[in-house]
Amino acid sequence: MRDRKICVVTGSRAEYGLLYWLMREIEKDQELLLQLIVTGSHLETYYGNTVEVIEADNFKINARIPIQLVDDTPISIANSQSLALNGIIQAFSDLNPDIIVLLGDRFEILAAAEAAMLSRKILAHIHGGEATEGAIDEAIRHAITKMSHLHFPSAEPYRQRIIQMGEDPQRVFTVGAPGLDNIEKLDLLDRKMLSAKIGFDLMSEYFLITFHPETLSKYDSLRAVNGLLLTLNDYLDTNVIFTGVNADLGSSAVTQLIKEYAKNNESRVKIINSLGQLNYLSALKHCRAVIGNSSSGIIEAPAFGVPTLNIGNRQRGRLRASSIVDCDGAHNRISKSLKYTLSDAHCIKAKNTINPYGKAGASKKIKQHLKHIDLDGLLLKKFYNLAVNH
Repeated sequence: MRDRKICVVTGSRAEYGLLYWLMREIEKDQELLLQLIVTGSHLETYYGNTVEVIEADNFKINARIPIQLVDDTPISIANSQSLALNGIIQAFSDLNPDIIVLLGDRFEILAAAEAAMLSRKILAHIHGGEATEGAIDEAIRHAITKMSHLHFPSAEPYRQRIIQMGEDPQRVFTVGAPGLDNIEKLDLLDRKMLSAKIGFDLMSEYFLITFHPETLSKYDSLRAVNGLLLTLNDYLDTNVIFTGVNADLGSSAVTQLIKEYAKNNESRVKIINSLGQLNYLSALKHCRAVIGNSSSGIIEAPAFGVPTLNIGNRQRGRLRASSIVDCDGAHNRISKSLKYTLSDAHCIKAKNTINPYGKAGASKKIKQHLKHIDLDGLLLKKFYNLAVNH
């Protein structure tokens, strides 16, 4: 008898990749019932219709909530968030889960958290307590933390921050980063196999680039993308894979610049909106460097000993391994920083770095907490006051 229903909500390809092994852990446990709600960019052709990946993985989808991601303006995103709230709260009513699981900090995930709160459902949040000072994700993440009843941060400093926000320490469990489970569990592809699979030459050196808008500053995003593209012209012997831009405020302008560059450099540049976890991590393992402002350059790249050039403020505030080089979006800073990132000295440092996000195993730890925690009284929250020294 599966007597505890765990409902997972996913709205993007990256987040689904981080939730995958937790969903498998829940699915195979005879005492738990996995429920799955799919929304956001998963259901949009423009972003790769990545619901097909979920279907191919043979997960049962209990509800699909389209939110009409028409464009990246504030009004459009607000409308999409409203559709997400209305659809997800109806799904919660139909499914009646015992615990709802959310990961991260996107606007459709904030809508899911609101729906859980209004439905008086127990909410578990993964990757809370982190800082990304250059994006509205920062405020969304902390808002979800205050609506949640269980917390699964990726590192101890993030656990302390969640407690600092008034959350009961007995409900905050440091588990590591779920994305690291993919590195241990997936049989990653070699260069030749990956090249054949994606139809692009990876036998020579290449960069793996993911750049998302800095949602608190449209100007900084465009300046940084232009600076990066100018810098890439100094590495004509190195191929480039761009992954898709998130469905965030300002995404269309960033996407257009990248598309124009790829069109003008089609022999050495390829855009792949959604690589999927297997292809993405395989590409990450073999690349010369990870470039851009994605969290994967902060969390997963150090596990491979691959150097990262992190541009701008989007990831500012996150814990960093010694393999990561930070710079602002000015062309001269990007150029100088990339040279250092690729230097022999830094590459040696990257190979020997210690990842502050720990090792694989987070998904199993989270599942065990979801399975065994006593749900009685969990909905009621009392603000946890830190001791103050006078």
